[in-house]
Amino acid sequence: MMAAVILVVSLAALLQFFISYCRSLIAASAKQPLSVEVQEVTGITTGARGEDYPRVMQLLQLCPERPQDRGEVRAVKGYFQLLQLMRATLARPLPSLHDWTEFQLGQCTYFAAVALDRRIAFSREMLAAQLDDSL
Repeated sequence: MMAAVILVVSLAALLQFFISYCRSLIAASAKQPLSVEVQEVTGITTGARGEDYPRVMQLLQLCPERPQDRGEVRAVKGYFQLLQLMRATLARPLPSLHDWTEFQLGQCTYFAAVALDRRIAFSREMLAAQLDDSL
């Protein structure tokens, strides 16, 4: 019985740290403006919505991965799935929780758009380096 209590407490602490980590990643990306190109491609000009997340993630997967953001993108993807589960279960009867989850889902979409912007810049740098090497 004690082992089960320790397991539950450990999982709760892990979930708390995971959520804090993801929210810190999202908060850091929220301060970065999107380039005009990414705004045009994603359609995100003023506010991101959670419904746009799958489309932005598809665009993100088309770009070459940056080694620095691989784990961050996976973590926010897991956080997005957790928020969707929360929206489908707990947030239905509570309007304030529903609004918060919708806002957080939009923030996840904006994070993915910022990651897309970074990957596009990374691809340009790689192409410029290859062109410099060939000359």
